[in-house]
Amino acid sequence: MSDEHGSVFDGLLGGDDSAQWAFGTGFEDPLAGVDTTTPGGVDPAELAAYCLMLGDDALIMSQRLSEWCSRAPDLEEDIALANIALDLLGQARLLLTRAAAADPDVLPRLPEGSPVPPEDALAFFRDERRFRNVWLAEVAGGDFAHVVVRLLLFSVARLALLERLRTSRDQVLAAVAGKGVKEVTYHRDWAGRWFLTLARGTGESRRRLLAALDALWPLQAETVAAHPLERALARAGVGVDPASAREEVDAVLGQVFAVSGVARPEPAQPSGIGGRTGRDGVHTEDLGRLLAEMQAVARAHPGGRW
Repeated sequence: MSDEHGSVFDGLLGGDDSAQWAFGTGFEDPLAGVDTTTPGGVDPAELAAYCLMLGDDALIMSQRLSEWCSRAPDLEEDIALANIALDLLGQARLLLTRAAAADPDVLPRLPEGSPVPPEDALAFFRDERRFRNVWLAEVAGGDFAHVVVRLLLFSVARLALLERLRTSRDQVLAAVAGKGVKEVTYHRDWAGRWFLTLARGTGESRRRLLAALDALWPLQAETVAAHPLERALARAGVGVDPASAREEVDAVLGQVFAVSGVARPEPAQPSGIGGRTGRDGVHTEDLGRLLAEMQAVARAHPGGRW
C-alpha cells in the first residue's frame, strides 16, 4: 500500500540497519548494566555449567510448550501456554548469556566474525550431549493432560529452586530468580488449576490425566535430585541444592493430589543411564529430535542475517 505519503513499509526497507529485524543482530546485551563478575571463591567454569543446567531446563521446556501454539482447547489457554513458553525463554536467554559471560569456553565454535549472540550460539549450535536439562523437560509430548502434568511437576520444583536462588551471591542469578518467582508462580497455579479440572471433570479427562501422571512421574525425581555441581555451588552460596527443596515440593504436590482426589504415586528414583542423567549430558532420543527441529534454520544458515 502506498500513496503520496510513501509506503507503510518504507521504514522496514530503507537502509542497512539490521537492528530492525527480529533475529541475529541488533540485540543489546541482556546483561548490560549488571555486575557479571564471578563471586569470589567460585570456579567460573562451574558457574557457567550451573547456568547451563538452569537455562537448558527453561529453553527445552519452552520449546515443548511452544509446540502447543494453536493446539490448546481454546484461545485463552492457547495464549496462556504461549506466554508461559515466552517466560521460560526469557529466563533461558539470561541464563545462557550468563554462562557465556562466566566462561566463554562453553560457547561452540562458529565461523570467525559470525554475528551470533552468545545465547543464540548456545541454543542453536550445541550438540545434544552438551545440553544439561532434566529429562522431564525434553520427553516428547502427548495430549493436553500430558502438558498439564508436565508443567505442574516442572514448575513446582523450579519455583522452589528460584525462591531459594534469590539470595545467590551471583547478582545475575539472584536477579533472574527474583523475576522468575513471579512468572513461575503463575505457571504452577495454571497447571494446578487444570490438574484439578481434569481430575474432577469427565471420566475421559480423568483417565487421560492419570495416564499422563503415570508416564511422567518417574521423571519427577530428577528435578529434586542433587548433582555434585549443584551441591558444590550451594555450599559456595551461589547455587541451590534441589534436594533441599524436596520436602516443600512433595508437600505442594501432595496438596494438589489430595484436592484432586488423585492417589499419590509411589516415590521414584531419578531417571538416567548408568547413574548419569540429563545434568551429565545423557538424554533420551526425544531431545535429539527436538533439537533437529529447533536448530534446523540456524544451522542451515550459520551467521545469516535475518
